Amino acid sequence: MAALIRRLAGQRCCSSRRWLGVILRETHDRTSSVIPRVGARPLAGGGRPLTACSRAHSRWQHTEAADPVEVDVKRLEGEDDGIVEVLMCRLKARNALGHVFVSQMRELVSTLSSDPAVRVVVFRSLVPGVFCAGADLKERAEMNNAESDLFVHGLRSLMTQIASLPMPTIAGMDGVALGGGLELALACDLRTAASSAQMGLIETTRGLLPGAGGITETPTCRRVGGQTALEMGLVNRAVEQNQTGDAAYREALSLAREILPQAPIAVRMAKEAMNRGVEVDIGSAMAIERMCYARVIPTRDRREGMAAFIEKRPPRYIGE
Repeated sequence: MAALIRRLAGQRCCSSRRWLGVILRETHDRTSSVIPRVGARPLAGGGRPLTACSRAHSRWQHTEAADPVEVDVKRLEGEDDGIVEVLMCRLKARNALGHVFVSQMRELVSTLSSDPAVRVVVFRSLVPGVFCAGADLKERAEMNNAESDLFVHGLRSLMTQIASLPMPTIAGMDGVALGGGLELALACDLRTAASSAQMGLIETTRGLLPGAGGITETPTCRRVGGQTALEMGLVNRAVEQNQTGDAAYREALSLAREILPQAPIAVRMAKEAMNRGVEVDIGSAMAIERMCYARVIPTRDRREGMAAFIEKRPPRYIGE
């Protein structure tokens, strides 16, 4: 792991989080990536089908009961225990980044960040054909200059929150991801996309520019499809869309299942070492790696990994 981080620390690409892709490629042959059968949006681990985004089908409870639920969460169960899905469900506005949406997303992400039971987070949309359409321009049009600047600052803070989540994050883009919607996906560690998905930082067509971190992640300001996005390095995997319109989500879930069996503390420390290491000189990066490695040494999971190797059996990690 340490050698892998050192090798990647000197690489600059559209996302410093590509280390997860390398880890996954190295472990792909040793892990299961079973994808749910085609059907009416079945949830893994015996969960109930997602037919609507409602409080009754979720463990997420937004603190302001008067607000509609625009961002929800689902904790998978059974063999998928540890995978959490963030569900974007602002149907009429195509998941546009409005006040309520952003507020609920920030609160939800804050809750997940401090939950040690969460091993992987998958961001997905319940709106057909759309991941996130970007900023809510109707709301934006009613803001004065100061209000608009403050709101964009909040968006930037949200993307930083997502990027700072300690566990791996995956965005499954089954449809349009424009402007802030693509920036949200770029804040994640890994991205999957349907080949039919359209994405781009198109703010300049509205007299603006990307303001929530996207301009530092990718140089493109034009729309591209899923396959082109893969070739450009914007996404990690591109798949043909299926009849139920959730091929990218299913691929994201497959990636999550590849990560899930790995030691969660080690994965978190590897992510921290990489993300912090690429921003500093090599000497400082080595010091960060040493600090992260030291935090893994006393864990029960490290001893379990060594024992499983010696006994030639699969490890059983508990996150301690």
